[in-house]
Amino acid sequence: MSSYKAYLVFVKPYWKLILITLLIGMVKFGIPMTLPIIMKYVVDDLLLSSLPIVEKTEKLIYVMLGAFALFVFIRAPIEYARQYFAQLITSRILYDLRNHLYGHIQKLSLKYYQNHKTGEIISRMINDADQTKSLVETGMMNVWLDLFTLSIAIGFMFNMDYKLTLISIAIFPFYALAVKKMYKKLHSFSKSRSQALGDMQGYMFERVNGISVIKSFTLEEVEKRNFDKKNNHFLQKAIALTKWNALTNGIINTLTDIAPLLVLFYGGYQVINGNLTLGTFVAFFAYLDRMYTPLRRLVNSSTELTQASASLERVVEFMNEPYDISDSPQAMPVDNVRGKIVFDQVFFRYQSTTDWVLNKIQLSIQPGETIAFVGMSGGGKSSLISLLPRFYDIQQGRILLDNIDIKDITIQSLRSQIGMVLQDNILFSGSVRDNILFGRPKATEDEIIQAAQAANAHEFILSLPNGYETEIGERGVKLSGGQKQRIAIARVFLKDPRILVLDEATSALDLESEHLIQESLEKLAKDRTTLIVAHRLSTITHADQIVLIENGEIKEKGTHDELMLHDGAYARLFNVQNLKEVVINTN
Repeated sequence: MSSYKAYLVFVKPYWKLILITLLIGMVKFGIPMTLPIIMKYVVDDLLLSSLPIVEKTEKLIYVMLGAFALFVFIRAPIEYARQYFAQLITSRILYDLRNHLYGHIQKLSLKYYQNHKTGEIISRMINDADQTKSLVETGMMNVWLDLFTLSIAIGFMFNMDYKLTLISIAIFPFYALAVKKMYKKLHSFSKSRSQALGDMQGYMFERVNGISVIKSFTLEEVEKRNFDKKNNHFLQKAIALTKWNALTNGIINTLTDIAPLLVLFYGGYQVINGNLTLGTFVAFFAYLDRMYTPLRRLVNSSTELTQASASLERVVEFMNEPYDISDSPQAMPVDNVRGKIVFDQVFFRYQSTTDWVLNKIQLSIQPGETIAFVGMSGGGKSSLISLLPRFYDIQQGRILLDNIDIKDITIQSLRSQIGMVLQDNILFSGSVRDNILFGRPKATEDEIIQAAQAANAHEFILSLPNGYETEIGERGVKLSGGQKQRIAIARVFLKDPRILVLDEATSALDLESEHLIQESLEKLAKDRTTLIVAHRLSTITHADQIVLIENGEIKEKGTHDELMLHDGAYARLFNVQNLKEVVINTN
């Protein structure tokens, strides 16, 4: 699908309103076309006539009253209606487009976000999308109205003097040649500028999010220099576009100024020789302005549309980004999940060119069991649990939920059965209540409080300045690590999933916070199938099954006691950690 066809999907619902706006615009632009006719009448039939002064004055007053009514009482509301509808249409189309793009980014996989800068994505959604409004306001309305105005003006001019009209439009072929030659390169410059802007915004977004790191390493001056390079790159692209725009406008304006000079010479010569009345010459010159004003606008419109089309290409390119993870045609929703999970000969890697991250994983988890995954960092534990909610898809094997391949379950219903508590949970700007409601947006006040109490969060929330209405800032910066984690657990309690995934949920906390959170996690895990990725082995000795993963393969599995008796890698890791804790406690 071409960029324009893709964009027309958003324009189509408003075609009737666009047509009405065009009709209103034709009246709006048609009214000024009467002014040269009025001028011709006043000069030839009043000022230069032999009528008595009283009669001339009386007719002049009538003409002026009519003109005043036309230009003030009729044109003003038409002008308002035309501007209002034009802006309304473009605003509604942009609203629909951004809603579509926001829905689109919800469906893109995590892999896409790992490979693209957040700031660049936002730039396409905001800056490039906003640029496309010219395609409707200018391309679908102003261009046609200017062509209509141009046609009417030429029609009147031909009616007055066809020779003079031919001289007036003799410059048109040069316009067409200039537009054809200049605007092809303008498109390239416009797209390069948009890409440079997106790159700069992506850099800024990352640095603003990581400002604490910049300050801790005292890199402010280094970052200023780095940003200057990005900013200068954008400046060079913007200047290149500006130069080409200036050159284009200079050529077009020069061509535009030639025609009036030719008309002034030939028309003046005709008046001197009595072949043309002064009123007709004055009116013709006025129509010349009416002709070249829309022509200038058409040329400027070409500039706008060229830049808009470059932005549209970036928007549609983003819009056409395929979904790595999607529902299969036969996918069905699931309810009343028991929680049996089977990893059947699972192979997984992030890129087709890299080594396997998970290799021949075979594991069966019964409903209600607690399974802990342990091992050195980079072994594949977090990758394994990210496969269950289909954040990524496996390349070989199957993952079954209650004996159903998860690829045959709709993504929404699959993920609705899974609650996740991570090491670094994301909280959003807004109130504490807003963040807990992520678990179930339609929950009642009592259900929110019950979830917070179950997560050992209710008491600290009440101690905040505004309780549940307290604003926590972007990413929850106004809360401690333990407080953020308890709110994250509260929203999982509110969700009430059948399957629970805990990815090192307590590893970055102090002992007091860890105790409170461990307590709430034990409540949360009760009667649910629970998958735990743990760094501290002392927290998972109660698990029904402990799975040791190294280099993407399952090396050991069993209960804590079984693995300690086996005296393998798990036992050695556990003893080393216990020894460290004993040393720390002794000191």
